[in-house]
Amino acid sequence: MVDLRPLATPHALAPFGGPLVPGEGAWKPAGRRVQGMSAVYETSLVPPGGSTPAGIAWMDTRLLSARLYSGSLSPGGGPYRFTAPVEPAQAASLVAAFNGGFMMSAAEGGYFTEGRVVVPLVNGAASLVIYANGSADIGAFGSDVRMSRSVVAVRQNLVPLVAGGRPTAAAASPNWESWGATCGATSCAASVPGIEYQWRSGLGVTADGALVYVSGPSLDPLQLAELLVRAGAVRAMELDINPDWPVFATYDPPGPNGLASPANGSKLVSSSIQGPWTFFEPSWARDFVTMSAR
Repeated sequence: MVDLRPLATPHALAPFGGPLVPGEGAWKPAGRRVQGMSAVYETSLVPPGGSTPAGIAWMDTRLLSARLYSGSLSPGGGPYRFTAPVEPAQAASLVAAFNGGFMMSAAEGGYFTEGRVVVPLVNGAASLVIYANGSADIGAFGSDVRMSRSVVAVRQNLVPLVAGGRPTAAAASPNWESWGATCGATSCAASVPGIEYQWRSGLGVTADGALVYVSGPSLDPLQLAELLVRAGAVRAMELDINPDWPVFATYDPPGPNGLASPANGSKLVSSSIQGPWTFFEPSWARDFVTMSAR
């Protein structure tokens, strides 16, 4: 059973310091309302030591149900029932959607969905776990989260970024390359050296069960972790990185059962290459997560 009473709306986030950006840390509702209530709130914060704001989204998991969509490239091994594009039956309740993790060859973890293990799961890997009732959790597999009869999807990506409400030692390590190969400052060509401060995204869970998503164009792993912690995450994982992949979109169609579409969608971060249209493109071949009205 899922408690359908909404979670307490998030408190304003304190900036890390430095020159203030207008509206920094103040939450604004986004996306269609669920049972007459806002289920997604968005804000932005400049990371510590940074100058470019990152986008932050908070999702009420009592009002929203999570679903993992799978792609022909990530994780591969289809076909899948739930894959791009989002179909009208699901668009009727879609509130938000966001990117998944690395290609499985780089994820250092596994993938389980639609009743089968696509890539073997790894104990200790950072994991997004989705249950049959649409609830979700995040943590190290085998300790914070485990396989059970109620689990319908597991998406693993690297190791935990946040644990116990703090950035992990791995997040704070100077070995930023361990968090994925990045594009260069001006090109993603293999011949161009990658840079530490690059587009990154991450997903965390708060103490009361809300999901928080963070994405920004100039982040190192520790800054991503610190933003997630400031947003209330007690456990968190890195998702996809580099300019072409991070995206969080909300949808606000007219009427309670209106169809979500690119025309009524909005980006969390205006400079992201992907946008509300991404999840409605048949050619989109990577995994992603939808959050829909219960």
